[in-house]
Amino acid sequence: MFAIAIHGGAGTLSRDDMTSAQEKEYRAGLDEALNAGYTVLARDGTSLDATVVAVRVLEDNPLFNAGRGAVLSRDGVAELDASLMDGRTLSAGAVTGLQHVKNPIELARLVMEKSPHVMLVGAGAEEFAKSQGVDMVPNDYFRTPSRQRQLQRALRGALARENELEAFGTVGAVALDLKGDLAAATSTGGTTGKRWGRVGDSPIIGAGTYANNASCAVSATGHGEYFIRTVVAHDICARVEYLKVPLATAVDTVLNGRMKELGGNGGVIAIDTSGEIALEFNTEGMFRGLRTSQGRHEVAIYR
Repeated sequence: MFAIAIHGGAGTLSRDDMTSAQEKEYRAGLDEALNAGYTVLARDGTSLDATVVAVRVLEDNPLFNAGRGAVLSRDGVAELDASLMDGRTLSAGAVTGLQHVKNPIELARLVMEKSPHVMLVGAGAEEFAKSQGVDMVPNDYFRTPSRQRQLQRALRGALARENELEAFGTVGAVALDLKGDLAAATSTGGTTGKRWGRVGDSPIIGAGTYANNASCAVSATGHGEYFIRTVVAHDICARVEYLKVPLATAVDTVLNGRMKELGGNGGVIAIDTSGEIALEFNTEGMFRGLRTSQGRHEVAIYR
């Protein structure tokens, strides 16, 4: 048994704002990432490889808030974050505040595998990236016209309308491979108009990303501050491991329980060692998909 699930962000995804052509484009982008990760697993690749490949495809797609399509800070600069975790070894890598790394998820993996650290930040992270031969690009590479328009609207205090879909911030993947190992990966551009070096949950191990073969793998998306405060990803895995509750129950309890009570919105994707998958959100929509070796293949945006 092997399986993979992905997300492309959860948040304000009004049906009224999405044309049929846009929906088709988003679904195609999700399916491309899903199939890329699934192909790795089908060839007896590792869950870690599969999640990184899937997230990299989403980072390269300007539709999603990560990599090429990252939202812009108040100063009009893209600042990128990413993390991943290996459920077999509990090794993890994370990066935040990147401005020139083409694929942040690849650098997060190098932090995990080629450094003694878990998280690197800003200029130091990019110095490490250069030492590892990572693809670097000018910040203009990330500054797409749609994200520039979105920033201008945010600065004017306007709502994101007129076909400028506003999704709270991330892409992510979780996977189970043929050896029974789990992995999770997450990447983001953060929130539109962010200031002061704001960092959300995506690069925080235990908040936006967590994987442990003793329980499950989780990648989150939404209001990052709430996911950090309630350590969503780790809490879900802890409930599965210690309380022995089903994955879907753990996800629902954490996402729609105390986090929502605090005012947090978003979603998570999760998978356990039996291949059970949960794709849950408390927002209007979440870009998501799953594919398993048992024949399930689904891509969805709304409920």
